[in-house]
Amino acid sequence: MSRPAPAGAARPRSHQDGGEPEVVSKSRMEAFSDGVIAVAITLLVLNITVPPPNTTTHLARALANNWQEYAAYATSFITIGIIWINHHAMVGRLRQPDHAILMLNQLLLLWVGVLPFATNLFAQYLKQGHGESLAAAVYSGSFLAMPVTFAAFNHHVLFPKAHLLEGKLSEEQRRRILGRTVTGLIPYAIATALALVSPYITLAICVAVAAFYALPIASGTEPSS
Repeated sequence: MSRPAPAGAARPRSHQDGGEPEVVSKSRMEAFSDGVIAVAITLLVLNITVPPPNTTTHLARALANNWQEYAAYATSFITIGIIWINHHAMVGRLRQPDHAILMLNQLLLLWVGVLPFATNLFAQYLKQGHGESLAAAVYSGSFLAMPVTFAAFNHHVLFPKAHLLEGKLSEEQRRRILGRTVTGLIPYAIATALALVSPYITLAICVAVAAFYALPIASGTEPSS
């Protein structure tokens, strides 16, 4: 038999009690997110093809002919890594997630999970020489969807649900964090729009953004006041 709870002790409410369901803890949300990000970043390398043995083509030339796969892989790998760093910084500000935060987190992970497919699609069609513009738009559009969701996530955490933050942030600090997130939308929107002009321009922009956000100056962390 289970021991009865002491009188006056708080007990989590459930659907059976007619109350709200218990919210997933911050640690569980972060652990689940880390798992999804780790799987996505691992799947990227599985999309890189090994050149088949060929007596008429040197291996070095065959590897060089696959440069599109390596460029797309490196860009996506760095971008997912940046998302992981910024996600850690954002969740680190939280004391406790609510239902909306959990759903926004799921949406962000949805786009992270799509990225291995978008990367492989872009790399393969860039080599084929047809359909590359649409593939480039899908690729950069996947990148664009992540900061859009991230901005919505940050806005929800920093403003309507600021009481769920671990520590107190001034309105100026919160606006600066959100502004940095929103700024990241612009180059991906440009890259997606220019996919119809040249998929190589799209790739160059995505590479440049990944390189910039890999720098310490572009870190998603906010210094404590």
